[in-house]
Amino acid sequence: MSWRLFDPAYALYERLLRNEIVASGSIEHVAVIQDGNRRYARERGLAKQIGHSLGAKTTEMVLDWCLELGLKHITFYAFSTENFKRDEEEKRYLFDLTTRKFEELYSSKKIYANRVRVRAIGRIDLLPADLREAISRVDEATRGFDNLFLNVALAYGGQGELVDAARALARQIREGRIRADEITEELVAQSLYPYDGHPVPKVDLIIRTGGEYRTSNFLPWQANGNECAAYFCAPYWPEFRKVDFMRAIRTAQAIKTGRGQQA
Repeated sequence: MSWRLFDPAYALYERLLRNEIVASGSIEHVAVIQDGNRRYARERGLAKQIGHSLGAKTTEMVLDWCLELGLKHITFYAFSTENFKRDEEEKRYLFDLTTRKFEELYSSKKIYANRVRVRAIGRIDLLPADLREAISRVDEATRGFDNLFLNVALAYGGQGELVDAARALARQIREGRIRADEITEELVAQSLYPYDGHPVPKVDLIIRTGGEYRTSNFLPWQANGNECAAYFCAPYWPEFRKVDFMRAIRTAQAIKTGRGQQA
């Protein structure tokens, strides 16, 4: 653990960032590409499963930070449609790990006390049955909550989401429920994941860890046309710190308010 975590000046900087973020309150939806679990493990001679497990702990901490900072939406890119190409052993571990985490969310007092709405977005029908069941339980249990929306992107691809929305609209036209000339941006947005009447809203900030400078087909409709800030940082996901998260938000706030200055 870094010595900075015990440095009074570092702690003061963290508090200042927190106070500025809460005072501004202009960022509501943060989306995160959790990159670097496997590289973190490989560089330390660890099994890649350990990297994924440590990354899951970081995800839990980020959820706590969102509650502390008063965010409205957090969306994690947990498993893309491209990830289905990984070897069967790694996929099984990821699916088992994700199932356990959804079960923990279902049993978590913190989720209910803070009225956190838990949802999965993506082509959920492609996931194993036990994972789908775990998702369904917590989805149903938190359906009335709206303090913080926790969206987990699984079997997700941005282009696939747009294709699925186009198919849904085409069905409505075929059934005579709408006319083609009635399709608007708002109607398209309502046809995006998840299909519960509350689609994932526009994104204010995309964070990507692990030193990559790509958004990887993540929430293209929700991020484009919204002056969405992108924050790319070097730490692998298991290394991601609270101060990294807050600096990203502070940067997005500066862009949104026109100051253009990074934290």
